[in-house]
Amino acid sequence: MVSARREGDTVIVFIPGWMSDSEERRWVDEMVRRLERSEARRRSPARKGDEELKRRSVELSRRYLDGRAVPTTVRWVPPMRTRWASCTPVDGTIRISERLRDVPGWVVDYVLVHELAHLLESGHDEAFWAWVHRYPRAERAIGYLEGLSAAAGLGLVGVDDERPTDDDADPVVGAEPAAETA
Repeated sequence: MVSARREGDTVIVFIPGWMSDSEERRWVDEMVRRLERSEARRRSPARKGDEELKRRSVELSRRYLDGRAVPTTVRWVPPMRTRWASCTPVDGTIRISERLRDVPGWVVDYVLVHELAHLLESGHDEAFWAWVHRYPRAERAIGYLEGLSAAAGLGLVGVDDERPTDDDADPVVGAEPAAETA
């Protein structure tokens, strides 16, 4: 059995000891190609820039929110202190933390759907979560972001640095009335 994984910038390939040097070289090349293809499929095209991020938002709104959430701007911003992203419903502005540029595309998509839902429902009530949960990977993405936050010791939870209760849980992405300040 041959397998591979990435640790930081290094690709680790596991190869049985009985393989010849030429077989090892062939399998290392093959596994690096497979890993890179897999990573490329998972990357969101939105990570390339703000225009792509906005294009992706419009597509996600069309697909999951009946096209009703129409942001005026969607952009990458330097890492925020207390949240992964933010939305100002009054002017339709969505900001996504650059900390998310390297996460799988389906996680970025969740964050975008979450923020787009704030354009329809500003709070975190049942109506808001009904919109968010139209995205089929919402729960999985929430878990991913919780794990990422815990692993990095970021403590990114809730809105305005508050810890959510079970009834008002918004564990990974916050909406805010105005732009984040550093």
